Amino acid sequence: MRTHARAVAAVKVTTTTTTRASHARANRCRRSTIDARARRARTTTTTTTTRASAQEQDATEDAPDVENCVIIGSGPAGYTAAIYAGRANLRPLMFEGFQAGGVPGGQLMTTTEVENFPGFPEGVTGPDLMDKMRKQAERWGAVMHTEDVVTVDFTSRPFTVSSSDRTVKANSVIVATGATAKRLGIPAEATLWSRGISACAICDGASPIFKGEEVAVVGGGDTATEEAVYLTKYAKHVHLLVRGSTMRASKAMQDRVLQHKAITVHYNTECVDGSPNSKGNLGALKLRDTNNGDERQLKVKGLFYGIGHTPNSKIFGNQIELDEAGYVVVREGTRTSIEGVFSAGDLHDQEFRQAITAAGSGCMAAISVERYLTEKNLLVEHHQTKQRKSVEREESVSEEERAIQGEDEDSFDINVTKHYGQYALRKLYHESDRVVMVMYSAPTCGPCRRLKPMLDKVIAEYGDKVHYVEIDIAADPEIAEAAGVTGTPMTQIFYQKERIEVLSGVKMKSEYRRVIDGALGASATKEVTMPAAQAGEKKESPVETSR
Repeated sequence: MRTHARAVAAVKVTTTTTTRASHARANRCRRSTIDARARRARTTTTTTTTRASAQEQDATEDAPDVENCVIIGSGPAGYTAAIYAGRANLRPLMFEGFQAGGVPGGQLMTTTEVENFPGFPEGVTGPDLMDKMRKQAERWGAVMHTEDVVTVDFTSRPFTVSSSDRTVKANSVIVATGATAKRLGIPAEATLWSRGISACAICDGASPIFKGEEVAVVGGGDTATEEAVYLTKYAKHVHLLVRGSTMRASKAMQDRVLQHKAITVHYNTECVDGSPNSKGNLGALKLRDTNNGDERQLKVKGLFYGIGHTPNSKIFGNQIELDEAGYVVVREGTRTSIEGVFSAGDLHDQEFRQAITAAGSGCMAAISVERYLTEKNLLVEHHQTKQRKSVEREESVSEEERAIQGEDEDSFDINVTKHYGQYALRKLYHESDRVVMVMYSAPTCGPCRRLKPMLDKVIAEYGDKVHYVEIDIAADPEIAEAAGVTGTPMTQIFYQKERIEVLSGVKMKSEYRRVIDGALGASATKEVTMPAAQAGEKKESPVETSR
C-alpha cells in the first residue's frame, strides 16, 4: 500500500541517517547541559499549556453578558485595535480567524522580511512582528479565540457574533478580516495545488521538492518580488513572470530583483497552464507572450502566486455597505454604514495596503469604539489592578531550537508527550502504543507558529493517549522528502504503525480531535488497522486525499 510504504520509507530514512546521531553522541558532554534544559523546557511546556487552558477557562467564566467590543480578524489592524481597546479597559474579545481569509495574524504571517515597519532598523519577519503584536494585545487584557466567525447579526442590538464554538453579544464590533491572496485560475490548479503550485512561498519554499530546482513566481508587485528574493535561498533559479512591461513593486524591491543573479524577469508574460512530471508534481508551465500571443514552455518545479487580493467581506453579506469590489465603505475614519460597527485594515483599504496603515486604522477604530460606547453610555470598564506581565514564555531553550536539535538516545523519554526530531519519530513509530501526531514545520513558516499552540491544547486533552513529535524540514530534509511533505505546516497522524490521516495547513481543533477520537475509538473495537491495506488492495494516499 502506498500509504504504508511511504510511512515505512520515512522511518527507514531515520534509521539509516546516522550521521547526526553519531555527531550528537560524540558531543554528548557539550550537549548535556542543553539536553537537561530541553527536558526542563518540556516540563515547562506542559505547565504552560495547563496554565493557558486555565486562563482561557477563567476568561470564559468571567465573560460579561454583553461585550464592550468584539474584534473580528487579526493582523496588524486587529491586533493594534486590541492593544488600544485593552489599554482603554474595554477588555476586547478577539476572534483571530482561522481558515476564512487565512491564518491568524493575517497576510504578514506569510510575508518574509518587513523592512519598512518603524522601530526595526534591520527589518523583521512578518510572523515575528505579528507574534509581538499579539503578545502585546494579550498583555493589555485582550481575550483571544483562534476561531472563524461564521455568522454576524448587525440588525438588532446588542450585535450577535457567532463562531464555530461560541456565540457572543457585543455593543460594538471592529471588522478587520483583511483580504485573501488571489489564485490564478489555471486548469492545473485542480490537480497540482500543493504539488508544486502554492500561494505562500514562506510556507512552502523550504520543501524538499523545490530545493536546488528552478521555480517561478507570478506577479509584478511587492508581494511577488519579495517571494522571488526569498525563494533564492532554496531554489537554483527563480523566474519572475510579469504580465505587463514593467514591475509595480517599490523601486528598492525592483533594484534587488534586477541585480540578483539567480532571478530572471520575464516581462509581457502570462502563465496559462501547468503540466505534471512523472511523480505527479509540477514539471512545466505553459507561458504566453501578451504582445503577440506566442506560447512556450518553461520547465520549473514550483509556481508561486503574488497577484493581488480579494477582501474577506462575504460574511457580512448585505448588512454592511460594500463597494463593487467587495471592500467595506467607510466614512469619517473607520465608521461603516452600521452605527457601532467599525472597519480596520485592508478590508476597506484598496489604495495603500501597508502594515503600518492597517495598524493605524486599527488604532483609529479602537478609539472610535471607546468614544461611541461612552457617548451611548454603554461602556463597562474592566479595571486592571496590576499591569499584566508579558505572556511571552522565557524559556532557555526555544521551540525552534529543540526542533532543530532533535533528540538522541540520552534525551529521549517515551513517557514524555512532546518530542522533536527524527530520532524521536523513529522510536515512537516502533515503540509507542499511543496515537502519534507528527507535525512538519519550517523555521520561517508563519502558519506553523499558529498551529503549534493549537496542537498543544489538543494533545493536552488526551493525556497519555497521544504522542507528539515535531520535525523541522530544514533540519531533517531527508525524512520530510520521504514522508511526501510538499508544504508546511503538515500534520500526519499514525496509530500502530499505520498512517491514519494527513492534514495540510492549519485546521480547526475539531479536525484533529476527530482523527484522534477515530483512532482511539477504532482501537476499542479492534478496527484501527486498515483492512484494505492488510489485504494488499490499493488505497489512495492520504496525502492526495487531503488536498
